[in-house]
Amino acid sequence: MDIVLHSFGYKHGYPEADVVLDVRFLPNPYWVPELKAGNGCDPEVALHVLNNEKGHIFLARLEPFLQFLLEEHQKKEREQLTVAIGCTGGRHRSVAVTEHLRRFLGRCGFVLEVYHRDIDKK
Repeated sequence: MDIVLHSFGYKHGYPEADVVLDVRFLPNPYWVPELKAGNGCDPEVALHVLNNEKGHIFLARLEPFLQFLLEEHQKKEREQLTVAIGCTGGRHRSVAVTEHLRRFLGRCGFVLEVYHRDIDKK
């Protein structure tokens, strides 16, 4: 099964996806002057987004859910499943979560395609 992870910004429109995760509740680096210009691929930005109580709880619940969901769809021989992760602009939070999931799901043995649709938009 092809698994596509797709980060996006809500202000740029919704992508077509089977599962959409809204991560706008996580801390936003946009409001931190030294992090604003970066993106979720930058380690310091990802730490700001994920290394806090909300981030830890979210990932602790999301990882087993996604693993279960993907395994069940594989058993049904589904050809592709797209998971879209959205934040406001698509540069910080959605990218950080998508990159985290790329690593986690890769360790679980899933083959992934990853797209960051809005990472370069202002």
